[in-house]
Amino acid sequence: MTFAIAVARFYEDLAERLVGGAQAAFAEAGAGEADVFDVPGAFELPMAAKLAAESGRYDGVACLGAVIRGETDHYDWVCAEAARGIQDVQLRTGVPCAFGVLTVDTMEQALARSGGDKRDSGRHAAEAVVALARLHAQLG
Repeated sequence: MTFAIAVARFYEDLAERLVGGAQAAFAEAGAGEADVFDVPGAFELPMAAKLAAESGRYDGVACLGAVIRGETDHYDWVCAEAARGIQDVQLRTGVPCAFGVLTVDTMEQALARSGGDKRDSGRHAAEAVVALARLHAQLG
């Protein structure tokens, strides 16, 4: 199986931690290293996932990034549209796409969820994609 990672680079340090967790999970699943596609922010993740899914080269896409609450409604719009868009891609294409986007209030919360312990959203997204890809292969 071959996988892709679409990663929002707005918070570069968080992005690297999330990618590291995802790559470790893909390797542990026997899938090797995933191809990584960078986008500026979480809002762009659905399009990256769509392009990867429609390429026919991937059995799944882990979508990773972080959105940290600010003082405006921008947070709500970006989180909602990223989640909706990623879900839409997987339902329309049949290629599993996991939502590994941190939606947090503070940088401290983001750091706690971006790797190194049991709260590793990059790892969890990759594990979800692998599980769904295996289910798809089994049933499809």
